[in-house]
Amino acid sequence: MTLSLPTTKSNRQVWPGLIEAYRQYLPVTETTPVVTLLEGNTPLIPVPSIAQRIGRQVRVLVKYDGLNPTGSFKDRGMTMAISKAKEAGAKAVICASTGNTSAAAAAYAKRAGMRAFVLIPEGYVALGKLAQALLYGAEVLAIKGNFDRALEIVLEMATSYPVTLVNSVNPYRLEGQKTAAFEVVDALGNAPDWLCIPVGNAGNITAYWMGFCQYHQAGLCDRLPRMMGFQATGASPLITGKPVAHPETLATAIRIGNPANWERAIAVQSASKGQFNAVTDDEILAAYQLLASEEGIFCEPASAASVAGMLKVKDQIPTGATIVCVLTGNGLKDPDTALQHSQNSFKQGIEPTITAVAQTMGF
Repeated sequence: MTLSLPTTKSNRQVWPGLIEAYRQYLPVTETTPVVTLLEGNTPLIPVPSIAQRIGRQVRVLVKYDGLNPTGSFKDRGMTMAISKAKEAGAKAVICASTGNTSAAAAAYAKRAGMRAFVLIPEGYVALGKLAQALLYGAEVLAIKGNFDRALEIVLEMATSYPVTLVNSVNPYRLEGQKTAAFEVVDALGNAPDWLCIPVGNAGNITAYWMGFCQYHQAGLCDRLPRMMGFQATGASPLITGKPVAHPETLATAIRIGNPANWERAIAVQSASKGQFNAVTDDEILAAYQLLASEEGIFCEPASAASVAGMLKVKDQIPTGATIVCVLTGNGLKDPDTALQHSQNSFKQGIEPTITAVAQTMGF
């Protein structure tokens, strides 16, 4: 199938949002009220400097979902979850979040005319994400506990009170998120050999696999990728095989000790002959800085886990392979980490003269 998009008088294609673009693959009907911010259609960017570190004619690209409307891949799932909630007559939604889900839930809920309630772990949400949720109008509740406890609470709230849960246990979230795999295949003409992805609650790795399998069944790609998932060492239950009671990592978006989609993720790893591996905070930071300083791509720290992990297992990459690393969020989500870990100096107090500026520049 060739994706057909509407055009303007100048024959430029107009992106209609992912539900309209991939309607035939999504559980929507003609009467579903589509709530969209024109999410999706994010770029697949070659990263030659990183590919050179591997050699062997390997091709590496990053799927930069930080260019979605609220700055993360969560928008893909939220357009579906909120549209279906509105179709069912919901007046309010609720989620637990390490930040990105809260921003997306708030934006789409408000666009749909709904209330948005968000539970976050107190002190563990990057300020950029918290600011978004508040400005969008979410009712943010910070609990004295971690994400896993927040998720337990909202799961129970959704069964006892008139609020719709929009975490990734909501099946419509994964239906929306699977469209990223469609876009990868549409851009490459086939599935990649490897798909490297950060893993927190494990919904996204599950969704990508759904998308690749659906396109494969439709004959739109002739292979399926190995799914390579990467967790932070301090929050790596899929590697240790048991929940982490007190997960710790600077990559707050994947600071999750008991993934809601654990069993599904293990099934994906098995079916794709993939792997789960852990990366340290230092390895995540190194990849985060590398992406920015050599490729010009500013992602949030958790996103860089995909690149850090790929580099960690680079000896396993076949010659001539095509690798896609998923960058889940924008770097502006977490400006504090960028400022704290920048390798460049910030020179202040310079006299406002050409001579002073030139001297400071080393001329």
